[in-house]
Amino acid sequence: MSVAIGWLSILGCEDVERRRLGRRFGWLWSAYTVSTIGTWLAFNAFTLILIRVLHAGPARVAAMSAAGTAVGALVAVPLGPWIEFRRKRPVMVAMDVARFAALLTIPVAYAFGVLGFAQLLAVSIVVGACDITFGAASGAYVKSIVAREDLLIANGRFESTTWTAIVLGPPLGGAAVALFGPVVTVVADAVSYLLSALGIRAIGGSETRSEPLPDRSFRPTDLLDGWRYILNDRVLRRLLLNNMAVNALIMAGEPLLAVWMLGRLGFAPWEYGLAFAVPCVGGLAGSRAAARLAARFGRHRVLITAGTLRALPPIGLAFLRPGLPGLVLVMGIELALITSAAVYSPIMATYRLEQTASTRVARVLSAWSVSTKTAIAVFTAAWGLLAAGTGPRTALAAAGLLLLATPMLLPHTAKRPGADQESVGTGPHALTAES
Repeated sequence: MSVAIGWLSILGCEDVERRRLGRRFGWLWSAYTVSTIGTWLAFNAFTLILIRVLHAGPARVAAMSAAGTAVGALVAVPLGPWIEFRRKRPVMVAMDVARFAALLTIPVAYAFGVLGFAQLLAVSIVVGACDITFGAASGAYVKSIVAREDLLIANGRFESTTWTAIVLGPPLGGAAVALFGPVVTVVADAVSYLLSALGIRAIGGSETRSEPLPDRSFRPTDLLDGWRYILNDRVLRRLLLNNMAVNALIMAGEPLLAVWMLGRLGFAPWEYGLAFAVPCVGGLAGSRAAARLAARFGRHRVLITAGTLRALPPIGLAFLRPGLPGLVLVMGIELALITSAAVYSPIMATYRLEQTASTRVARVLSAWSVSTKTAIAVFTAAWGLLAAGTGPRTALAAAGLLLLATPMLLPHTAKRPGADQESVGTGPHALTAES
């Protein structure tokens, strides 16, 4: 209870200390801001295109989302070990350019009347693989340019930027779609990646590899390095399992909720966007409060509290109804979920970076993203089939009930930070020490 009271008293406050994190971080943060705004302007753009242009039903929408995510994750598997031995900025630039080029094919195909399901799926795969690769490279780069004591502040700023973009993006994107057609936000998203690439190039300066190029040829077992590292660390292992379950169950319901709200319940696109945009002020407040909460109550205690609270609200989606009452219900559920998640995420991300040796960050983050996205794909496909047989309400209720059990996966004992030393040998088995 004391944590909850302190939480409410701190929401909306500034970072623990208003620190300057350096020129390189400033450019990286600017690039991240631009691409994140573009991403959230195009919130559910593929789903809207499928529903409004290609007239797809729940099963097909879920299938596209699941297949794109799963294949994108599979494509990204060999990239984690590859990234580790390369300079990270060129990798990030390449991923931004690839996403720009892939997304730009959609408005071109739409203009010529040849846009179809297969192209949307192919673009989804390319963007998904690039997302994972960019995330792994950027995480390793952040750890190399930000001091350990500033990592939580840096992650909090990224999280705050994300929620600001979510507040502004969906309603503006919905209005743009209403005025200019279904692919305009895809164009904006594509351009945002190009601007991000230019921002990352502007960082300049030299960059050293986190690990020298190996003096042997690549081995298939190298693909598993990230997973071996995670599985041999008790707390990272439990955090990953929790992350997979929570994200998969929440994201599995997203296309179903879109179909239900935009279809059977008769909500307009702008209402759908508004339902998810307004509650994101809780995400902005939660992300800005994370560092203060951690300083006051301890990171582990806040991590467990926030991780538990974010699993409770989604069960309420089973009671969704048309009109203003339904809109208010969705907003309330999303506000509670988002506020808790926004506190949890930067603390978890900081812990993950601190507990991962610098020469393993890209592989760990890549394995983490591939695992989470694969779980999302599997659950999305399964929930699409469930919704096709029982309806969206039943499927959302099942996801909500399972979410209630996910806090049991959280690590309920703390572990001291500090994994920036390598163990003897080639494996990760002795890289971290439990308290």
